[in-house]
Amino acid sequence: MNTQLILNYLSDLRENNNREWYHEHKAENKAANTEFEALIEALILRIGEFDSSVLHNEPKKLTFKLTRDTRFSHDKSPYNPAFRAHISSKGKLPVPVGYYLMIKPGGQSFLGGGLFADMFKDATKMVRDYIAQNGEELEHIIHDPEFEKYFAVQGSALKNVPAGYDKDHPQAEYLKFKSWYLEYPLKDEELHDAEAFLTKAAGLFCIMKPFNDYLNKGLAEFQMPER
Repeated sequence: MNTQLILNYLSDLRENNNREWYHEHKAENKAANTEFEALIEALILRIGEFDSSVLHNEPKKLTFKLTRDTRFSHDKSPYNPAFRAHISSKGKLPVPVGYYLMIKPGGQSFLGGGLFADMFKDATKMVRDYIAQNGEELEHIIHDPEFEKYFAVQGSALKNVPAGYDKDHPQAEYLKFKSWYLEYPLKDEELHDAEAFLTKAAGLFCIMKPFNDYLNKGLAEFQMPER
């Protein structure tokens, strides 16, 4: 796995973010994609050592397109110079939550987990309801010393506890959240050695697994909206 080839291509795309350059460098795009899919395949196997639910996944079905929807954005750059993948028991869908990787040169790469999609109101309510009934379990997970060493729960949140929930609940701060996710930033140099990266990523994903499992228990009945 040539992770440097991935970084080089994405860096070049960042500097030449236009359709002409993109189409003139289809060969480089294909080569970089091939390396990224090989990296994801190896990562699936590493994750599978502690979470066998992901082993059935095909790497190419877990990745996201480079193209951006610029209709409502001031930034009209046509591409997001990042390779992204979400690995879960049901592939790249945001629910159930799983293990997220974004490679974006310039110190913007990260490993992630949890629920990023706060546009699904049903999912938000399900997690809030689960926290309201199982708050101590959440506290046990997020205050584990190994977890705290690498992660802190992030997410968009309301100013106040929403209606229908106890404003004096012990986990009131987490009931304000609309999404609950984890991020571990990666420096470009941490991606230079593929084997070292895989070992680190798998170790961090293993630490975040109880948090993912917790959210997925709350999301057990969630159904993706039909398009």
